Amino acid sequence: MTYQMLEIVRDGGVAVVTLNHPPVNTQNAQVRSELIQAFDSFNDDAEIRCVVLTGKGKVFSAGADLNERPKLRDTGEGAYWRHNRLVRESSLAIQECNKPVIAAVNGPAIGAGFGLMVSCDIWVASNTAYVSMPEINVGLAGGTAMLQRVFGKSRARRMFFTGMKVSADELYRLGLIEASLPPEELMPYVMELAREIAGKAPIALRYAKEAAQVTSAMPPREGYRFEQNITVALSKTEDTAEAQRAFAEKRTPVYKGR
Repeated sequence: MTYQMLEIVRDGGVAVVTLNHPPVNTQNAQVRSELIQAFDSFNDDAEIRCVVLTGKGKVFSAGADLNERPKLRDTGEGAYWRHNRLVRESSLAIQECNKPVIAAVNGPAIGAGFGLMVSCDIWVASNTAYVSMPEINVGLAGGTAMLQRVFGKSRARRMFFTGMKVSADELYRLGLIEASLPPEELMPYVMELAREIAGKAPIALRYAKEAAQVTSAMPPREGYRFEQNITVALSKTEDTAEAQRAFAEKRTPVYKGR
């Protein structure tokens, strides 16, 4: 597929997806459709083992493209429902991608932009970045379910009721992101991490992503059982045997994906 709103670059086993909708990478229907297409395609791409999501320019994503909203009222019955479904699915395509996804938050992540960040598995930010859910400032209300998964009750609701900004340095202080870095250090840090992840056994990575995704919604007892079942399945793969031989022989494993 040819993408107009995304730039996708491959670096070995890492795919770098860059939002490219100037000037501030707002999300319209095309951006969201392309995100779904791209992340669905990674599920079937054996060469890709880790994905990085970032934004072009100085803003990660300023959220929803508000220019689309007036048009929805004139599009006919079901328009808002289709719009909301596309919004959900673009985030779910990232969450449910069977490869680990790192958010390289190069600047402000606002509203739905913050939503894209949270959809990723690992969060790293430039110290010029901040997050906010400012829907209340335009007479809307959205994002509280997400905020209350990320922050404690008081901070989440303060953000929801006021639209306040939280800086990358504060996110790091709270232990919510891996690093808050000068802009020029962001991508080197993220790519080193992405290459480390991509070097792991591909079957184990896929199971690990599934376990992280599924057990987050399970009671502890069932989650523990689910992980144990995954360990049993992995123990029967060639890659696990190779990883254990390589560990004993103090060498780099050579994985075959089976």
